[in-house]
Amino acid sequence: MSQTAHAMPRVRWDDRGLVPAIVQQHDTGEVLMLAWMDASALAATLERGETVFWSRSRGELWHKGATSGNVQRVVAVLADCDGDTLLVKVDQLGAGVACHTGARSCFDTPLAP
Repeated sequence: MSQTAHAMPRVRWDDRGLVPAIVQQHDTGEVLMLAWMDASALAATLERGETVFWSRSRGELWHKGATSGNVQRVVAVLADCDGDTLLVKVDQLGAGVACHTGARSCFDTPLAP
């Protein structure tokens, strides 16, 4: 049985068929971004070894780095204890940029000191 077949039953999809995926740099623990996956995005991620997400705004799959070159090579995909959130450990390639703004991480805006 494939890795994909093992992973899918443990995932609890929301009412839109999505699950949040936290993306983390595998060797530093740095949180790079949060994105969404549907079953086909998760299957594609597991099969290609690079992140593929579901774009809620465009209503389509997107391969992270396909146009920018900032690809995320997947090291591991883990489900949390409830199966309703994924942690995707990656090696951020290209210029090392994960955010569409050009920042290393999407989490660079402090709300409080």
